Amino acid sequence: MTSGLWELVLEGIWVTVQLLFFSALLAGAVSFLAGIARTSRRWVVRFLAGFYTEVFRGTSALIMIFWVYFVLPLAFGWQLVPLWAGTLALGLTYGAYGSEIVRGALNAVDPAQREGGIALSFTPWQRMRLILLPQAVPEMIPSFCNLLIELLKGTALVSVMGMGDLTFSANLVRLALQQSAEVYTYVLLIYFVIAFLLTRLMRGLEKRLKAGIGKEPQRDAVARAQKRALTTGVGAGAAAGGGDA
Repeated sequence: MTSGLWELVLEGIWVTVQLLFFSALLAGAVSFLAGIARTSRRWVVRFLAGFYTEVFRGTSALIMIFWVYFVLPLAFGWQLVPLWAGTLALGLTYGAYGSEIVRGALNAVDPAQREGGIALSFTPWQRMRLILLPQAVPEMIPSFCNLLIELLKGTALVSVMGMGDLTFSANLVRLALQQSAEVYTYVLLIYFVIAFLLTRLMRGLEKRLKAGIGKEPQRDAVARAQKRALTTGVGAGAAAGGGDA
């Protein structure tokens, strides 16, 4: 490819990264807001959060992008630029999936922890901030990592608006060169590299968060137990059992 075509691809990568960043921020905020609301004692709050989740989880992200970009201006007179239209549609759509991750992780915390906060006269917000979230957030990271990768792949949908993301730029290069196999192979590799970097980042975040609450990933814990057993001879049976599991 010529330098001009490579520059077009690089611009598409930059647009994709921007869209991923902003839509991930919106999806994360909506996930925690709706997920925490779904654990509320007030049925109205739970109903509204559940209604949002079911609506956006049950609709197509592609149709939502069309609706935000083409229907919203006609209905309300709000014309959004493609970047913000894509951010809004993807953030709200994937935030609905993320809210279920948050709700499930919060409900998985030992009820005794919540009861301990009540015994200490903590307010609901204090219990959430000081007891529940510190234990639940590390357990959310693997699921959020998968959701983030799905969001990365979902950014390709914004090309239907003519937005110059990676997929749209690659299609222009394909039309210019008439080389579909080579161009789309490059695009696959680029998406893979971005996804791999995101996965490593999220794994590092998971390890740091679990270390912060006195927990460590099970694989590391088993490795440490085996090493301790080999060097000291103590707990050899338990270490062997953990390794087989």
